[in-house]
Amino acid sequence: MKSMLRILLVSAAFGMGILPAAAEDGAKVTPVMSKDLQDYPGKEALMLSVEYEPGASSPSHRHDAHAFVYVLEGAIVMQVEGGEEVTVGPGETYYENPSDIHLVSRNASTTDRAKFVVVLLKNKDVPAVIPLK
Repeated sequence: MKSMLRILLVSAAFGMGILPAAAEDGAKVTPVMSKDLQDYPGKEALMLSVEYEPGASSPSHRHDAHAFVYVLEGAIVMQVEGGEEVTVGPGETYYENPSDIHLVSRNASTTDRAKFVVVLLKNKDVPAVIPLK
């Protein structure tokens, strides 16, 4: 069961843009919690803690979820289609809506790690992420 949960969380994190192509390529994703939202039938929240090693990045993707990002340390660079690159530092936030195409997600530094928390609000039992082909 733990293996299945790990596979699901790593898959979600990869498509969300918080993991590079392989989990061992510089990102550590730790599930914090998952909760059905009883006041919103069919919806759930998923919280992840993410650490990017220096220089880590993720491929372009989109996800079927509201994504709320809060940076704890270091800095990350984010960009959605039609927007400019934004560098988000400690204590700052970033938001993606379900229709955004996430073009850039990377550690802003090649020497320091970045750590952030991601909260996804999404439809239950529906993938939160869709990697671009």
